[in-house]
Amino acid sequence: MNTQARQRIVLKVGSALIAPDRQGCSSRYLLSIAQFIVRCRTEGFQVILVSSGSIAAGAHRFPVQSADNASDPQAQLALKKAMAAAGQTEMMATWDKFFDFPTAQVLLTHADLRDRERYLSIRDTLSTLLDHGILPIVNENDTVTTDKLKVGDNDNLSAMVAAAVDARSLVICSDIDGLFDSNPHLNADAKLIPEVTQIDASIYAMAGGSHSDVGTGGMITKIQAAEKAVSHGIDTYIVNGFKEASFNELLRGKNPGTLFRGSASPMLERLHWFTHTVRAEGEVVVASEDAVRSAEDCVNISSSEVLEVKGTFAEGDTIVLCSDDGKRLAKARSNYSSRLLKFIAKQDDSKLIDSFTHDRGLVAAQDIALLSPDAQPLEEKS
Repeated sequence: MNTQARQRIVLKVGSALIAPDRQGCSSRYLLSIAQFIVRCRTEGFQVILVSSGSIAAGAHRFPVQSADNASDPQAQLALKKAMAAAGQTEMMATWDKFFDFPTAQVLLTHADLRDRERYLSIRDTLSTLLDHGILPIVNENDTVTTDKLKVGDNDNLSAMVAAAVDARSLVICSDIDGLFDSNPHLNADAKLIPEVTQIDASIYAMAGGSHSDVGTGGMITKIQAAEKAVSHGIDTYIVNGFKEASFNELLRGKNPGTLFRGSASPMLERLHWFTHTVRAEGEVVVASEDAVRSAEDCVNISSSEVLEVKGTFAEGDTIVLCSDDGKRLAKARSNYSSRLLKFIAKQDDSKLIDSFTHDRGLVAAQDIALLSPDAQPLEEKS
């Protein structure tokens, strides 16, 4: 791992390691992970633990019915939230018993991260905990989150947290040794990819699903997380969390899995937050991909170039500008609601259109992130 003066490591641990049998928390795999955290702190690293597992840890408290086979979707969701509430305290207690230093629970939703003021508050809180020798244990707040508010997986959450605290390294635990060129559970000849310097379509093509049936993330979400982290200059490791040797190798400065090299030219902090953390609420399709080649082009898009408005969003919400051939061009703050933009897009009267748009462009100039047309989507579209 990177050994510069001030070290912050974010370690992500999944549900299959916390509660492998969904019968409450188990120390079977967690002891070696806890020892890794202790040794990191002894060597001067500041550690943040992003820990999944509240639902898996709490499932045994609800033996009458399973959230996976409840017939009513609303009841199924409520049951999972209840499991998360019961399991979160058990999970925190399990982690706490491994350490002779204090821990702190930090529960987040995507709404916390995408709001700039709350995002900065999270960063300050985590930094203060670290500076006082307290181990932050972060999880998504599954008890209260909704589809609109959730991150969805703790792989991507860990990358957002790593960027927020300006971590040097992100370690994501998996059920396999790292990224392979094909699924090692299905292909005995699959080869481990030890290092990745550029994440592109070929890297995503190698990512298959997770073998575990306990967690919600797979290799795809881990690559998405790595893409977020490396663009902030954070070295990212995907390692086998079931093997104690993985953590021993990391402490020896070795790479036991797949290392994604952090960018030598990381994004500016606010631009990274806007690109990789803020979620787009809709899309605006413009006449051609040539309409957007720079941030200035985004600001200067005319209403006559708007072909279609997708989704429902308010003035000030984030949108993605797309070309009519489906390429994602830029992410920006909309100066108009979706309802007003849809009305404007249908008008043929240029004077009427100008009466709406003469004072300001389609998008605000403050937050604009240009997107590579061929890049993997930065977030799943709902």
